[in-house]
Amino acid sequence: MQVTDARKLVAEGLGTALLVAAVVGSGIMAQTLAKDPAVALLCNTIATGGALVAILLVFGPISGAHLNPAVTIVMAMTRDLSPRLAAGYIAVQIVGGIAGAVLANAMFALDPVTMSTTVRAGFPKLLSEGVATFGLVGVVICVGRTRASIAPLAVAAYIVAAYWFTASTSFANPAVTIGRAFSDTYAGIRPADIGGFVAAQAAGAALGALLFTWLVPLSSPASTASRGSGPSRRAAG
Repeated sequence: MQVTDARKLVAEGLGTALLVAAVVGSGIMAQTLAKDPAVALLCNTIATGGALVAILLVFGPISGAHLNPAVTIVMAMTRDLSPRLAAGYIAVQIVGGIAGAVLANAMFALDPVTMSTTVRAGFPKLLSEGVATFGLVGVVICVGRTRASIAPLAVAAYIVAAYWFTASTSFANPAVTIGRAFSDTYAGIRPADIGGFVAAQAAGAALGALLFTWLVPLSSPASTASRGSGPSRRAAG
């Protein structure tokens, strides 16, 4: 089946909206039900990881299921995606991220738009975002080129782990970061802190792209052997 650019854009926007709705919605539920901060974070992590696997499996065959401007830019850098389509992906991902936060607010009877007041500033959190995004790009490139069929599981597993080994709880996604600013709840981020997070994510993604495309080039035996097996992580433009 030929997948049109319009279908790819809808898949990216809808997938990102569902992802942010899962992140924000499960955060609201966790904060409501759990008195222990560790339990709340665990609940938020499990729901996000489960939703991410499902969303990647659903939308991967359509658009590649980037759901993340950092991943989209890396795919454009490696010429897996045209610059024109990459720009469209990024636009709909950001819109989808905001829509997902608004949807989560509405599901829990909150004002649809409540700008977050949660402070997420400081070098440790910025370093965490750089590290988290660096690792995510590594998983996308290396697993996508060597064992594409399990890429959704690998990406979700990494995000679940990164929730716990980073001080920032691993946003690792500019669209998700922007979307989460539209909910003054457990998963929110103060708008003033978005710029630092996105800059750190961009730096981590750039470093990851440089290193991991060198480690696993497309011409390597491992990447060649995996072509055609399972849903592709790449969206052609």
